[in-house]
Amino acid sequence: MEKYRILDILKDVESGKLTSSEALVRLKLEPFEDLGYAKIDHHRALRQGVAEVIYGASKTPEQICGIVSAMRKAGQETILITRMSREAAALVSKEHALDYHDIGHVGIVGRLPEKSGDGKIVIVTGGTSDMPVAEEAALTAEALGNDVLRLYDVGVAGLHRLLSNAEYLMNARVVVAIAGMEGALASVVGGMVDCPVIAVPTSVGYGASFGGISALLSMLNSCASGVSVVNIDNGFGAGYLASMINHMRSL
Repeated sequence: MEKYRILDILKDVESGKLTSSEALVRLKLEPFEDLGYAKIDHHRALRQGVAEVIYGASKTPEQICGIVSAMRKAGQETILITRMSREAAALVSKEHALDYHDIGHVGIVGRLPEKSGDGKIVIVTGGTSDMPVAEEAALTAEALGNDVLRLYDVGVAGLHRLLSNAEYLMNARVVVAIAGMEGALASVVGGMVDCPVIAVPTSVGYGASFGGISALLSMLNSCASGVSVVNIDNGFGAGYLASMINHMRSL
């Protein structure tokens, strides 16, 4: 963790192991590391509480492997890689202990952190076809130290499936509602629970769904209060935001 490395530097100054000038040089080297093709933000956890995440789309397997190696060398214990291809996973796994999740195209290097969130994040999907986005959200939340419950294929086309899980929904700290087609799931869930609902429109659907735009507009126009919306297929963004909410302490 970056904040602990900086604390170690300050302790070394306090004990006399480092001069203030030497510590300044160390701190100047900390903010980012330039690999040529990527500039790794080693101070992100200090600023935001969460270390940098690797977005794997459009990066070569070699680039991803190089970034992972630099992060591990800098002391990052858990590295989350989203939109990761099987080819990249095969290469990274040769050098690092990688847990690759094919459905969500997510890779996790290192151990998962202990659960530190206040409650449970519940991930619900309208259909099985929404699972890739849901797994990206769920794995993101787990990599950030949250207890996650998955409720898949409980869409409004068979409302009894959702209602049979009402107790889980009502005990959630945050609900992430993921759906394509017309995206009605988020509004229905929003009318059932007293916690924040993060809606994720997916690109699942027939022609008039316009690649998720129909679900996006439906979710933005939800008649239920307390529903916020992230971008189409943005499971990572939903999982990250859910984690932030779940880690907020009451004043």
